Amino acid sequence: MNYRHIYHAGNFADTFKHIILIALIQSLMRKENAFCYLDTHAGIGYYDLYSEFAQKSKEFENGIIKIIAATNPPSLIQDYLTCVKKLNAASELRYYPGSPYFVKCFLRPQDRMILVELHPEDIKTLKHFFKQDKHVAIHHQDGYQSLKAHLPPKERRGLILIDPPYEKSDELLSLPAVLASAIKRFETGIYAVWYPIKNRLQLARFYRELKSNIQRPSLITEFCIHAEAMSAIQLIGCGMVIINPPWQLTPLLEKNLTWLWNTLRTPNQGRFFIQHE
Repeated sequence: MNYRHIYHAGNFADTFKHIILIALIQSLMRKENAFCYLDTHAGIGYYDLYSEFAQKSKEFENGIIKIIAATNPPSLIQDYLTCVKKLNAASELRYYPGSPYFVKCFLRPQDRMILVELHPEDIKTLKHFFKQDKHVAIHHQDGYQSLKAHLPPKERRGLILIDPPYEKSDELLSLPAVLASAIKRFETGIYAVWYPIKNRLQLARFYRELKSNIQRPSLITEFCIHAEAMSAIQLIGCGMVIINPPWQLTPLLEKNLTWLWNTLRTPNQGRFFIQHE
């Protein structure tokens, strides 16, 4: 548990992930019925961009800073920016929300959120941040074990975000089997899995394993803002697999993520696509 997200808070990968997350939450809000949100690797809830760790990497400069400075953002990006501004009382940007805060911005009285975090220090910060929120349950627990502990939710409607730090070299390849097991418990849930793009050979194997393990409708989107790297260590982009994608999600993401990609990518580099499986 050496990974510290503060170094990467607000970077291009965060913005990509959180814009999709808002789209998925808003899709669940089309019906009045309650839903449950489960975050298997919740982090601390928010990140101080003035901290020495964030200032050391300054990855947010090629993420949230560029988005704020850009013109004519589409509607979903505007909703995303509203959440960021809500966390920052002053006009300037200091704090960047984690996934739980973005979801909190949209929760209705009938909805609830389950946050899971294993890191012993992060869980304390997370509990303190949400201590006044009765709709939030926080568990000091292994993220993958939480899929067995909390699925299916009593609401029978829900979104599960799986966003691990990928500290183990084979963690990505273990996810198809993890997903298949979770889907057996909660077949109609929406599952969103974020992953880094470094090693194309491993990624191709991941996609093959997904196809053989998962028999549900799925959507894959890749968001690469740099040229393909010679090293399998360098991060060139990220992706998200969505199992049971909501109706009309694709055109919404195409419009908003295309704008995001053109805003953040290195000129004449990278690629972005959405495809259904």
